[in-house]
This record gives sequence, C-alpha cells and structure tokens, in this order.
Amino acid sequence: MRLARTFMNIVRFFRRPTVSDRTLVIVLCLPGLISVVTGVLGMTEMLPGNVTYLVGTLFLLMRRNRPLLTTGAVVAVDAVSMATGLVTGSNVHSAVMLYSLGRYTAGRATAIASAASFALYAVAMEIGRPGVNSWLSALFLVGVFVGAGQLVRLRTELRERTTREAADAAVRAERRRIARELHDVVAHHITVINALVGGARATLPPEQQVTREALESAEQTARQAMSEMRRLLDVLRAEGGEGADAATGVGTDRLPALIKEAGSAGLPAALTVTGEPVGLPAAVDHAVYRIVQEALTNTRKHAVGARASVLLTYDPEAVEVEVLDDGVAKNDGTPPGFGLGGMAERVALCGGRLSTGPRPEGGFRVHARIPLESA
Repeated sequence: MRLARTFMNIVRFFRRPTVSDRTLVIVLCLPGLISVVTGVLGMTEMLPGNVTYLVGTLFLLMRRNRPLLTTGAVVAVDAVSMATGLVTGSNVHSAVMLYSLGRYTAGRATAIASAASFALYAVAMEIGRPGVNSWLSALFLVGVFVGAGQLVRLRTELRERTTREAADAAVRAERRRIARELHDVVAHHITVINALVGGARATLPPEQQVTREALESAEQTARQAMSEMRRLLDVLRAEGGEGADAATGVGTDRLPALIKEAGSAGLPAALTVTGEPVGLPAAVDHAVYRIVQEALTNTRKHAVGARASVLLTYDPEAVEVEVLDDGVAKNDGTPPGFGLGGMAERVALCGGRLSTGPRPEGGFRVHARIPLESA
C-alpha cells in the first residue's frame, strides 16, 4: 500500500502529461534503456552516463506544467554528469528542455532561468573538459533552443490574439445587427402603441376618469420602455464599454416607481426597505431592479387576484431582495418562460445566490442575496 501511495503521489506531481509528452519521453528513453541493458550485461562501460540520461529524460514529462522546475532538474543532472565526466556534452533531452523553457515561460523568469542554465553548463563543461571553449558552447546551446521556444511562443500568442480580435469584431457586428433589429421592430411598435394610447386617452369623455388614469399609466410605461430601449441601443452600438446592465438607467432608486406602475396595472404591491441604504455597484443595482421587475411581472401574468410585497434589505456585507405574493398560480398549459433563468444568471454574475419556489402558506417567493464585496 505504501508503494502504491508513493506511486500515486509521483503521478500527481507530474500532473498527467500529455500524450505527445509521454510519446516523446518513451522515444527518447528507448536508446538509453537499450544501453542500460547492455551495460548491465557487461557489453558496454557507459552504464552511469546512460542512467543519468534516462533520469534527465523522465523530467520532460512535466515540461509543460512545470517548465522552471524541469529546467532546474535537467540542468542539475546534466551539470553533474558533465563535471564528473559521465557524459561529454549535452543530450537531446537538454535541447528539448531548453526549448520548453522558452516556449512555456516568459519575461523575467525566462531570462533568469536561461542565465542560470548558461552559467551551470559553462562551468560543468569547463570542469569536465578543460581547454574546450565551454562558454561559447553553453551560450550556443542555451541561446538557440531557448530562442526557438520564445519565437514559437510569440507566434502562437500573436495568432491567438488575432483570432480573439476577429471574434470580438464578429461580436460587435452582431451587437450592431441586434441593435438595428430592435430599433426597426420593437422600438417602432412601442412608439405606435404609445401614440394609440395617447390618442385614445385624448378622446375619452371627462367622466371616465378610471379609464383615463389607466391609459395615462400605459402611456407613461411605454415612454419609459422607449427611454430604456434607447439606452440599450446606445450600449449595443458602442465599441467597448461597461455592458448593457450598467447603462440602462434603472436601479433601486426606481423601485418605488416600479411598485406604483405595478399597482396601476392591477397588482397591489408594497415596498419595504430595511437597513441603511448604500450606493450599490452598477451591476448589482441593475440586477436588484430587474429581479423585482421580473418577479412582479410573473405574479401579474401567472397568479389570480394576487397581492405582492417587496422587501429590500441592506446589510454591511450584502444586499437582499425578497418578493412575495399570495396568488394562486394559473394552470393554463402555457410553457414556462425564461424569467427565473434570467434572474439566476444575473445573481450568479454578481456572485450571489437566488432561491425561488412556492410558499407553504400559498403564493410564490423570490429571494436573492448578493454579497457586496464579490460585486
């Protein structure tokens, strides 16, 4: 059991090397294994050098995940082998290791590791083979292969950046297309509705005050929808920015107006605020408003004769919003929409959690808690 546990720890240390790295190590180890076998059989005297070659090659299994550690281990094995005369020069695994150093590291770490490798190789060559131009050999070894790795890394990063920029350009083009569609279709219809409601209100007899107030509320809601639509279109057309949520102009300060609009639309609702109100981040402020708006819309659409209550709580560490209703859900066979899913996405993006579901005493409950530090 202890041996198996040790083996598993070694496997975890190497972090599951890729298939290509395993194949590379196997191919590089085959000549060394053959030499070790022949050395054990007494057919060659190069057994110690072949063993160090195998040890250095095995470290290549972690060349992608731990390039600096791999470099240190392989350079140490090579330096000891060269200084003691077990080998007379660098091996293939040394070149692969130096290439991996340049390929998978960048900046100061690459420079420091390259300089240390150059110094160790030069000193080891000088000790093992005096009289040979060891400094020039070490400089050539480190410079060529680390430079090749750096070149490949830079080309890969440039290609990835080009691909990312192309994807961003496609996203911007799609956002502009959506903005055009919203402007041409949705905004047009809202404008027509607003005009028709205003015309109907103007032709009402003076005694129909209730109908007049309902039409005035509908007209005001249409104007508000157009205002928010224009802000959203501006965000969609923008090249960069903070996202649509930060620019639509709605937040907790508009909750009283939202409650009033819900009452005008036939849903009695009340708003209660507890705690000391604080300025919320734009994304959180917008999310709280949209959660209340969607919850009240769902109540108005799916409950019969419901009353709603909204509780907004400010804590030092979080903001909570709870929407309760006492209605009876209609079972009209209408498929569920995307309202609750949209709420969950908004809360998740702000680092909070959402809970929804029927209440034991009847009605429905929507509760969201968003930590202010995460936001």
